[in-house]
Amino acid sequence: MSPFLRHALLIFSAGVAGAAPPSPVRFATYNVSFFRAAEGALLAELKATPASVASNPANFHQVAEALQRIRPDVLLLNEFDDDGGQSMNLFADKFLATPQKPGLEGLNLPVRYAARSNTGVSTGFDLDNNGTAVTTPGTEAYGNDCFGFGTFPGQYGLVVYSRFPIELSKIRTFQLFKWKDLPGSQLLLNSGTPPLTTYYSAGEQEVLRLSSKTHLDVPVDLGGGIIAHLLASHPTPPTFDGAENKNGKRNYDEIRFWADYIDPARSAYIQDDAGGRGGLPAGARFVVEGDQNADPNDGDTLTGAARQLTQHPLINASFIPSSGATGGGANFSTANNGQTGNRIHDTAAFSGGLRVDYVLPSKAGFSVFNGAVFWPGPSDPLRTVIGDIDPSDHHMVWMDLRPQISLAEAVVDFDAAWTGSAVTLTWQAPAGYQYKVQQSSTLTAGSWVDTGIIPDIAPETREASVVVPASAAGKVFYRLAVSFAP
Repeated sequence: MSPFLRHALLIFSAGVAGAAPPSPVRFATYNVSFFRAAEGALLAELKATPASVASNPANFHQVAEALQRIRPDVLLLNEFDDDGGQSMNLFADKFLATPQKPGLEGLNLPVRYAARSNTGVSTGFDLDNNGTAVTTPGTEAYGNDCFGFGTFPGQYGLVVYSRFPIELSKIRTFQLFKWKDLPGSQLLLNSGTPPLTTYYSAGEQEVLRLSSKTHLDVPVDLGGGIIAHLLASHPTPPTFDGAENKNGKRNYDEIRFWADYIDPARSAYIQDDAGGRGGLPAGARFVVEGDQNADPNDGDTLTGAARQLTQHPLINASFIPSSGATGGGANFSTANNGQTGNRIHDTAAFSGGLRVDYVLPSKAGFSVFNGAVFWPGPSDPLRTVIGDIDPSDHHMVWMDLRPQISLAEAVVDFDAAWTGSAVTLTWQAPAGYQYKVQQSSTLTAGSWVDTGIIPDIAPETREASVVVPASAAGKVFYRLAVSFAP
């Protein structure tokens, strides 16, 4: 029998018992309404407000207390005015670090990132078609003519906090991506009354950006090189427009961007702000987070806008965080204003209650451990955290995700080559995984046994190689088993 017939190499079998998987990681998103009417006002207010809640209760204290109780590891905050990171750092160092109630501990999230935003960035065009292109910041009329609504640059921005390292040099931003460059976009789809191609001039269509704030791919190292891509955004509300539905259509396409980005078969058109092409590789570990301004069943969005994510084949949306049987989402409105579905999944109090804030993990690389919407009901002792008048019209959503083996991450650039009567396997082996060769003669469950063959891994290049010898005992099947390193 030839060596070829004696070898059938079954590569990429994972989840072999060995080192315990990493502990669950708590991801959270919270639209905190930390936006103010004037540039610099948020920073001034943060400086003037005492750090102790006992001195002067304010929404900074309420938000900080909620975060100290939930204690996320990776956190996205929406509607946080951007001033180059000053307010982001002051809020963390002054309020998150200070226990807001007896018995609470300060929350230390030392790794931080403030995103540049399209809000309040002038286009020079009359986007609201009122006859005047307003280019001086400070008014609603100015905001209506900006790439994203904002009365000054950076209003309604977003920030990321993490207790894990962020690969800052690998962050991808899509602030500048043009709406027209989204294939089949709602911008160029000639529907509506009137179509957007008649509402926006040809010159406006050439410059309009897709993201009303920005879209961010933030790679977070969860330990040992286990990478999770935090995909953060805050699409425009699908309201504040007319019959042309320009905001509803933009909201749909902003959500669609992530639906395409996570699917290699759909992402070739994408270009980031540095010129990089494409989206995530197959099997990548990711979490889509943020206020999407879209409910899967209710609200003013285009039909199916949120379901582009909640029904995406690569997203695990089977676990829906809730505020519990007596949570705020079930109690704030008895009439529900005609809304459908289970109100305990709502994350926002407006429009009769909507589910618009999401933590959506990939099916690959994560298992869901736990999660909830932090919205205590009127009878809950924690109701005092948010009060009867909430610090924001949104509520924090969190989810505990346990990292699982991601083969696309653990075995990169795999190759197999015959060398005499043996087979040499080579691949790139990121830190955080361990490998061994197993064999079976039947391929049946429970028949796999360790061969004792451990790959060599070059410490500097992380190139792994292993030689699988020929068998003299008939056909033998081999597999490369992967587990988390201890």
